[in-house]
Amino acid sequence: MSAPEASPGDELDFVSQQGGEANQPSINPVFAAQVVLDRLGFSPLVVDGKEGPAFSLALRGFQQANDLPETGQFDEPTRKALDRFGNVPPTITVEIPAAFARGPFDRDLPRDLSDQARFEHLGYRSMTEALTERFHTTPSTLLALNGPNTRLAAGAKVRVPNIANVDPDKTADDPRNWQRTLQLLGVSPKQPEADRLVVDKSDGALQVFDADDKLIAQFPVTTGSSHDPLPIGVWTVKGVARNPDYHYNPDLFWDASDSDDAARLPPGPNGPVGVVWIDLSKPHYGIHGTPEPQNIGHTESHGCVRLTNWDAARLAQMVSPGTKVIFEP
Repeated sequence: MSAPEASPGDELDFVSQQGGEANQPSINPVFAAQVVLDRLGFSPLVVDGKEGPAFSLALRGFQQANDLPETGQFDEPTRKALDRFGNVPPTITVEIPAAFARGPFDRDLPRDLSDQARFEHLGYRSMTEALTERFHTTPSTLLALNGPNTRLAAGAKVRVPNIANVDPDKTADDPRNWQRTLQLLGVSPKQPEADRLVVDKSDGALQVFDADDKLIAQFPVTTGSSHDPLPIGVWTVKGVARNPDYHYNPDLFWDASDSDDAARLPPGPNGPVGVVWIDLSKPHYGIHGTPEPQNIGHTESHGCVRLTNWDAARLAQMVSPGTKVIFEP
């Protein structure tokens, strides 16, 4: 299936529906905190209202950045600090725009890498998958917010985490339709500039520091494996590929099938590296997105650093060639 093309009038804003929260179940404080943390760049992985390691990690990053005791707990000082940033409702009811509903979606998109090579674009398999990426959440959360009989189509009203619309950078050179991708992921093209990245293998966190050594963002990551360990040391960003093709070389994968052939895979959020490849000075290593955000922090990678597509897209707007990258044990 071909990649979607941006065109005049390709409106991807989700219009908020006034009064849409009436008679809806209440939202727990963890959900509300996750929305604020996500908006501030301290990713809780997904917005789902559940406490767990990713939420605790996001809290520790926020606490570090705001000179609070780094407890990783949703304690009273942290609640008060988040309240200063959190003057937004945790959920909104929106109308699905026609341009978003057009997809295209391909339910038959294979998961095998060699089979993906025959496609022109590795897009979303369903409207549900696209919505979960746009609003940084999970299918089960959308189900809980809307019920099993909710119709997902152009013009339908759905309740979602309050991840804001973004304005594309109309002045940017955009040969690979990156501005549309940012809109589809709810990620603003305007991000603070990173001076250095620190990837902590033990914590499973990627931290972003500015030139004043201030922590400005943090993302949960998967880092390496016993077969392909994270290369501890200091590296640099060589370049950033947005909506990249992926050159699959089975010789570099210890778990590749003997029958696999080298292939060029097309771009798309369901490709092996998602929507971003940040190339590093260490050969064959990079920082990238993933088609399976639910596996961040739970499964191994082939040595690289893997983030959700929306976190990878945000990071891509922060770095540039020469940015220092430190891998710590």
